[in-house]
Amino acid sequence: MERKPPGTTSFENLTVLYEDNHLIAVHKASGLLVQADASGVPSLMDLTREYIKKKDRKPGNVFLGLVHRLDRPVAGVVLFAKTSKAASRISEQLRSRTVEKTYRALVHGKVKPPSGSLSAFLKKGDKKVRLVGEREPEAKKAYLSYKTLRTLEGKTLLEVRLHTGRKHQIRAQLAGLGHPVEGDIKYGAPYGLSGGQIRLLALSLVFKHPTRDERISVQADPPDWAQY
Repeated sequence: MERKPPGTTSFENLTVLYEDNHLIAVHKASGLLVQADASGVPSLMDLTREYIKKKDRKPGNVFLGLVHRLDRPVAGVVLFAKTSKAASRISEQLRSRTVEKTYRALVHGKVKPPSGSLSAFLKKGDKKVRLVGEREPEAKKAYLSYKTLRTLEGKTLLEVRLHTGRKHQIRAQLAGLGHPVEGDIKYGAPYGLSGGQIRLLALSLVFKHPTRDERISVQADPPDWAQY
């Protein structure tokens, strides 16, 4: 059985998409870090901890398990664990690739064929990921599938299903196909967008609940550019 959670809840600058005693899924805005870095700017984890602390009136530290990430310019669904048991079990699902991760991407050009799959080997660099040969040291295999949702002048809206979880995977593989994500100048887009955003949305996650025999589907509210 797969259950879709009830509607979203807004709290100050945080949009909560799903919450129970074990998990919380929130919407990450483009440009927001998932986890704080040396810059000291507020992160999605900071906002989520503050939300839980105030809502549940917790006097001490709030446990929040980071089980996956999104690139800073990417918006969409991020799932956190509220207990160590949930963190362990969701992490295992991610490792075994049983979590369904669906994205929408607005890319430059008309994608041909309109649907298919992409397989490549990726290697992390200092600032970006490169497509490399299979025998390249530290290369990791990346696999995704896609389908065209609509085409418009000079661009294509794709739905992308990730089958591996490599860093910058969608951005690098679509650029390698000759269709960089709009605004993603790091991977060859002809121009940037305001605030450094790119047209890539982590639309939904589907996973098994860590303590119940139930599939949970969490979906972000797509912005105008990602609607189909």
